[in-house]
Amino acid sequence: MSHPISTEDIIICEHVNKWYGDYHALRDVNLRVKKGEVIVIFGPSGSGKSTFIRTINRLEEHQEGRIIVDGIEMTNDIRNIDTIRRETGMVFQQFNLFPHLTVLENVTLAPIWVRKQTRAESEIRAIELLERVGIKEQARKFPGQLSGGQQQRVAIARALAMSPRILLFDEPTSALDPEMIKEVLDVMRELAGSGITMLCVTHEMGFAREVANRMVFMDKGQVVEEGVPAQIFSEPRQDRTRLFLSQIL
Repeated sequence: MSHPISTEDIIICEHVNKWYGDYHALRDVNLRVKKGEVIVIFGPSGSGKSTFIRTINRLEEHQEGRIIVDGIEMTNDIRNIDTIRRETGMVFQQFNLFPHLTVLENVTLAPIWVRKQTRAESEIRAIELLERVGIKEQARKFPGQLSGGQQQRVAIARALAMSPRILLFDEPTSALDPEMIKEVLDVMRELAGSGITMLCVTHEMGFAREVANRMVFMDKGQVVEEGVPAQIFSEPRQDRTRLFLSQIL
């Protein structure tokens, strides 16, 4: 990775716990992420990966512990939540685009309403972003006219339109046909090289090996192991990590 990583922590998670009723979904999760770092979170289904990443912008509420994003602690204070959400772009497994809006309208909606940009300036920026993700020519179409890979790239452009400092990806390729996965990963690779802080929940181990600064293995709601890709792939320290990698590689 060519971009420099800051020494400053942009995300701090300390002793994060979450329950759904009696089910203990996140168990004492600790993680610090530096500015500009690309983190891949991986593990079996039901391991708490998606729940964890969704606590970072309060799509899920944690019951114990602390989450601090860019110096702001995540509390029930709606102002803190709004500030953090403005700084964190999120890309979901199911693209979550508005079907009745064009691609361009999907990308400009938040900048106009939340950042109070004019329609003209937000459209100029949206076209630049659609060009960056390789689908500028689709700007006037509706999401239903696009392939899954194209829709996910619109979703990435939409997240970038708010100029976030952090991008969260929640299994962004798992709903895609195999031939479309590469086009989305190529965009994510380019972003990873641009210096933006990224947390990616993904099973794409080739992508992880190539662009992650660190990999975090979760199982049963816990962080089991974290390390640089070379160490995780060649010498995982924990048996659970080793077993999981042996099943998917």
